[in-house]
Amino acid sequence: MDDIATVLDDVAILSKVAAKKTAGVLGDDLALNAEQVSGVKADRELPVVWAVAKGSFLNKLILVPSALVISFFAPWMVMYLLIIGGLYLCFEGVEKLLHKFIVSKQEDEQAHAEKLKVLADPSINLADIEKDKIKGAIRTDFVLSAEIIVIILGTVAAEPFTTQITVLSLMSIIFTIGVYGFVALIVKIDDLGLYLLRKSVSGSFDKLQRFTGRALLRFAPILMKTLAVVGTAAMFLVGGGIIAHGVPFLHHFVEHSVDVVSVFPTVGTIAGSLTGIVLNGVIGIAAGLLTLAILTTARKIKGVSVN
Repeated sequence: MDDIATVLDDVAILSKVAAKKTAGVLGDDLALNAEQVSGVKADRELPVVWAVAKGSFLNKLILVPSALVISFFAPWMVMYLLIIGGLYLCFEGVEKLLHKFIVSKQEDEQAHAEKLKVLADPSINLADIEKDKIKGAIRTDFVLSAEIIVIILGTVAAEPFTTQITVLSLMSIIFTIGVYGFVALIVKIDDLGLYLLRKSVSGSFDKLQRFTGRALLRFAPILMKTLAVVGTAAMFLVGGGIIAHGVPFLHHFVEHSVDVVSVFPTVGTIAGSLTGIVLNGVIGIAAGLLTLAILTTARKIKGVSVN
């Protein structure tokens, strides 16, 4: 019983650490999946979320054993996979930031209008559009799930193999249920708001319903934008932190900077924490820009060689 209790304690502690480290990817996962469902008819939103969730579980069934095999036979690969995953996170974050600056608001509005036009066209088969959305969401989930599992694997790499299996399996199930359960709530917030508005007639209770309905309708787009912003920021922080931890001179630089700032009385602890966060973010942005530059150059070289 003591051994079992010790293992459960280790699993609980490691799960908390893994949850913190994967917060950025989870935030982006939420925002991306909620966006993927947008444009689907209201009565088909939950079935689409459920279809993507089933695909996500299947992704985990492939990724978790693969990660455990790597950890067992080639544990040295974990750090390299973490760095690659961190670079991917930073690259995705930079692409999102540049999209905001490069693509104008008018172009975004035009693209949205074209999407609505397609959905309103009776000659378009909405079932095919729905299937394409599900396939695209499952492909996106595969990439993000791989990143989450690699981060968790990096957290438990030094632990016994049984603990690795338990933490990876448990966190994969919890994250999948949590993410897609929350996505289902997000996509139905506006429907709940409309329901409350239509149901209300008169009286003090109905005034409360109308107020709640309007508040939910206003809150839904704000929540989506907030998730997108927080998810992007967290991608830089998590990705930069992974890279800083995996590259020795960056790791020593961040640690030394935190130690220098932490010596100040009273505010030292807070200043040290903020310094670490800021430096991880800066490293994340720099890594994302560098990765984007390398990939862009490689594409141009490939294009020239083909021509």
